Amino acid sequence: MNTPQTTAHTNRGDVLRFVLYSAIGIFMFFVPITLGGKSTIPLDHIVTWLRDHLTAAVPYYALALILAGTVFPFVTGGWRASPVKTVFAFMNILGLVVGCAMVFGVGPEWLMAKDMGPFLFNSLVIPVGLIVPIGAVFLALLIGYGLMEFIGVFLQPVMRPVWRTPGRSAIDAVASFVGSYSLGLLLTDRVYREGRYTSREAAIIATGFSTVSASFMVIVAKALDLMEHWLLYFWLALAVTFVVTAITVRIPPLSRVPDEPLPGVAHQPEKPVTGRRFHHAWVEARQALHCAPSLYRNVWENLRDGLKMAMSILPSILSIGLLGLVLARYTPIFDWLGYLFVPFAWVVGLPEPLLAGKASATGIAEMFLPATLVAGEDSLTLRLVIAIVCVSAIIFFSALVPSILATKIPVSIGALVVIWFERVALSILIATPLVRLLT
Repeated sequence: MNTPQTTAHTNRGDVLRFVLYSAIGIFMFFVPITLGGKSTIPLDHIVTWLRDHLTAAVPYYALALILAGTVFPFVTGGWRASPVKTVFAFMNILGLVVGCAMVFGVGPEWLMAKDMGPFLFNSLVIPVGLIVPIGAVFLALLIGYGLMEFIGVFLQPVMRPVWRTPGRSAIDAVASFVGSYSLGLLLTDRVYREGRYTSREAAIIATGFSTVSASFMVIVAKALDLMEHWLLYFWLALAVTFVVTAITVRIPPLSRVPDEPLPGVAHQPEKPVTGRRFHHAWVEARQALHCAPSLYRNVWENLRDGLKMAMSILPSILSIGLLGLVLARYTPIFDWLGYLFVPFAWVVGLPEPLLAGKASATGIAEMFLPATLVAGEDSLTLRLVIAIVCVSAIIFFSALVPSILATKIPVSIGALVVIWFERVALSILIATPLVRLLT
């Protein structure tokens, strides 16, 4: 039986761990700081520093991850698990070939064009290969010591009724928006495998909150000459993304995903709280603290998971992503696919509905492609709406789809394509009148 002194000591220890670890996690993911004239989160500064100071080594590090990710399914037999796994395992071989071509600078002219292989390798593979493992280390502090449970109690009245996810999922949403979709997915997958999300909740978060980061939005805004409208663009993109998610969670295919935990894992649902929220929030946080592993073990497990995820994602970015870019450049498939969105653009009076439809369709290959097609257009409305679609569509094959398939989250490729279509159509319908109203 604890004495008052021992209990007080335990309380002080709990408070110290909770405050210290959570503060470091929040600082690394959510507090932009300015270094060298660049304002971004500390995690991004670390990745930038590594790229700048280990320029010669980083490509070989990325290639090593690609090699490991290509070999791993054949060593473990995972390539036989399903037809999709088989296809991706062999596509990874193509990714390895492309990776070698990029690192050693040898390949056909079309592949070496700066907006093909080098774009995928330098703008996607290297950043993801660095940020996922490094971010995983600090993710251990963000999700392992009570912060998710503490915040979740306060946000239950918002998250559950609007997006049908636990209050703790708010951390996921913010981590994706200010950090990256890959970190958001790593966080979601880890919490899902611990039984704190159901399959439906994990699928909603992965396809509804794991959007591109705010830093990517700056790139889109610059490409479309929207920086003088930056605040309007940022808040509209944020609002449209989350409104679209609130709708898609109520229609198939997301509404039909089983609301059950990962098979073989005990469910740990959030307890509904109606009063004394601070008290209950601290109780939930302390329970998480008492169940948490040591800091060393937690960091190691997250780092291991981050490396495994990076291994799974990187070969697919270079294979599936390249396939999407090739189709976008050399075939009319996106012209045809674009006709699906013309009626939505036309009904809300979006300028140049044919161009808007094609631009929106290319986003399934790579999230930045829609911006390239409308860059230089005179219509501010068209540029703003397409810039919003780049963010709110969420699903794209060059990186996010491989990232989701690298997790345990049960969403098929077919379901992802349907969700992408729903999100793009809804984004056009919702964003266009808002842009007209506010510009």
